[in-house]
Amino acid sequence: MLDGTEFGRLFECFQRTAFRLETLDLYDVEEEREEFEAFIAGDPMPPEWSDNPWVRSMTDRGKAVARVHVLTSPLTDYLRYELAAYPGNITAGESIGIIDRADRQVTGLPDHDFWLFDDTEVYRMHYTTDGKFIGAEKLPEAATPEYLRYREIAVSHAVPFAEYWQQFQS
Repeated sequence: MLDGTEFGRLFECFQRTAFRLETLDLYDVEEEREEFEAFIAGDPMPPEWSDNPWVRSMTDRGKAVARVHVLTSPLTDYLRYELAAYPGNITAGESIGIIDRADRQVTGLPDHDFWLFDDTEVYRMHYTTDGKFIGAEKLPEAATPEYLRYREIAVSHAVPFAEYWQQFQS
């Protein structure tokens, strides 16, 4: 199982594509706590929210970054915070889709998060029940076709983020 630092290094190594499926309504990220509290208080967010430098560091090198977030509305405070940051990720080049279980039921997806790098390496993400990251488990090569199918199901059923966000804000 890779810890956060070890897992973070993978984003320097992949060659072409990184895809994430997110399935939690709450992620307890130590580095986000202060910013999350500021968001809840209605304070302005930092400048990088308008163009995410982490995403930009990959897309500027010609790499594709994408995610589908499977969630359930009404949104938790954490999800409102996370989704409010997505426009800056999109500006930086990330493709983001949303599957809202309140609007549609999609079968055939796992109940856990994963990252798929270059269509060849899959890492299952492990979290505590309250959303704290435990580690990333590299899955055997034999699992890759299954996770490629998961990605295809997620992408084909996801609503583009801008469309979802417009409906949510209405």
